[in-house]
Amino acid sequence: MCTVDTDPKQSQLYKIRHSLAHIMAQAVLEIRPDAKLAFGPPVEFGFYYDFDFGEESLGERDLQEIENRMRRIIKEKQPFEQQFKTLDEALAELGKTQQSYKIEYAQELVDTGKAGDEGLGFYTNGPFMDMCEGPHLEHTGNVPKACFKLDRISGSYWRGDEKNAMLSRIYGLAFESKADLKDYIERRELARERDHRKLGTELDLYLMDEEVGVGLPMWMPNGAVIRDELENWAREEEFRAGYQRVSTPAITRGQLYERSGHLPYYADDMYPPMKVDEHDEYYLRPMNCPHHHKVYAARPHSYRDLPYRLAEYGNTYRYEKHGSLAGLLRVRAMCMNDAHIYCTPEQVEEEFRAVMAMYDLYYNHLRMGDFRVRLSLSDSDSEKFIGDREEWQRSEAIVRDVLDNLGVEYEEEVGEAAFYGPKIDIQVKNLLGREETVSTCQLDFVVAERFGLEYTDDKGEKQTPYIIHRAPLSTHERMISFLIELYGGAFPTWMAPQQVQLIPVNDDVLDYAKEIESNLHGNLFRVKIDTSNESFNKKIRNAITSKIPNIWILGSKEKENRTITWRRYCSKEQKTVGLDNAYTALNALRSGRIMDNFDDVDLPLGE
Repeated sequence: MCTVDTDPKQSQLYKIRHSLAHIMAQAVLEIRPDAKLAFGPPVEFGFYYDFDFGEESLGERDLQEIENRMRRIIKEKQPFEQQFKTLDEALAELGKTQQSYKIEYAQELVDTGKAGDEGLGFYTNGPFMDMCEGPHLEHTGNVPKACFKLDRISGSYWRGDEKNAMLSRIYGLAFESKADLKDYIERRELARERDHRKLGTELDLYLMDEEVGVGLPMWMPNGAVIRDELENWAREEEFRAGYQRVSTPAITRGQLYERSGHLPYYADDMYPPMKVDEHDEYYLRPMNCPHHHKVYAARPHSYRDLPYRLAEYGNTYRYEKHGSLAGLLRVRAMCMNDAHIYCTPEQVEEEFRAVMAMYDLYYNHLRMGDFRVRLSLSDSDSEKFIGDREEWQRSEAIVRDVLDNLGVEYEEEVGEAAFYGPKIDIQVKNLLGREETVSTCQLDFVVAERFGLEYTDDKGEKQTPYIIHRAPLSTHERMISFLIELYGGAFPTWMAPQQVQLIPVNDDVLDYAKEIESNLHGNLFRVKIDTSNESFNKKIRNAITSKIPNIWILGSKEKENRTITWRRYCSKEQKTVGLDNAYTALNALRSGRIMDNFDDVDLPLGE
């Protein structure tokens, strides 16, 4: 069923955060009256305001004083009063304090027709006035007690453009209650401990190197294991689902993207073209779609061939802005779990259902439970969306019906569709509750015609197929960043960089440890013996710190009885297991891709 959110700007929390941004700006101006104001919006977990302090800057040490002044302003119960001004009136008001950034923005709002019929909105509380559309609380005293905390100061560019002036951004946290603020701060601390950038370094998963380039991750051996295991799983599931694998180049002539329609929409997000000769420009590909369309077009197709499913883990490249890069979550080089399904109109719903079932399989198995489904639709007022309006409505109805028939709860968001068709976005929340799009499924009714893609129907007539674009496991980079944080770096046996750590109690059992290592290695398990000079307890701690899922302890009794003492990362319980049974259980953990990094999973000992 579809659910639709009310306007978030009318929520109490939005008003609290927006009001606090003004209260903070008022407090800052009491300390630095010559400061220039830029933007000060509510954001996901609080609010911020950008300031130009000139040569007399503020630092972290000043936050407590600002916070104290904010609390005084709150106690004064200053009313928030709205008024509207013409451009001349606004410029005169802003000119009194030489608010150059506000003046620039006011002029832009009027020039672009965004000022509104009533003029430019201003809000006043106490002696403070700011150009703002609102809404706000009735008065400053409506801010709940102890619901906010100033957090940090960072640099930011005016309008987000690194060519513009550098400003000082003061961030504040704000919630509807003291308890909510406390809960968020605790969750943030856990998130910091599990940050994939921190754990990626500690567990030696990936590397970023300035000489290679920002946003260009290099996978270390440990990280490459996780990539390979995810890809192996996807290959198997796609084979079962009737996909055929292809491999296509990561570079192409620009005319391919002109034909697909990507260049007009994504040129700014692509790497600049490489001029090969006087007439040809080549691009690093930002997506795999056009290459797969070429594979389809290379051979004639009958309706009997459809659905025709092509899959590829293809390397792609996107020129993300420097400020938006974030570890593995947002990068410039990525490997995408991509596939395209070419089908008849009658097959669209069934194929969409199959794709959604695959998403369900992956997400449930990986225990990525905190996600929602978003149906991204076109906007009839936008020039971004190409194609016939009736086809848009028909395609959107198809996708909506699939979700309704599956009983999937979803929210509709207008204007978020791809330029060639509606899509389903899987929105995943991290430990802080921040939402990111991790994977998509798109219905394309436009590009097939651009590429002249056809099939012969049962009457011998040429028809244009629908195309479903899907990437359930997203990119390696984004998916692994989510999994690192979800699991705290503790991966299940089947995808763990090291699956078993053998810890001999003394040198007398080293031969037994080497026998087990040889057997496991021969059966393609990732295993090591700890032969360091550390104490036994330190060896155990080292294995736990490295988040190795299985620790096999070997002593004289284990050697004599041909057993191992098995300690799992996710459980404090230890079990002594016969060696043959241990081999069988370990193989079951791997072959069944059992999520044994959760403590509700027992060892498959067959007892």
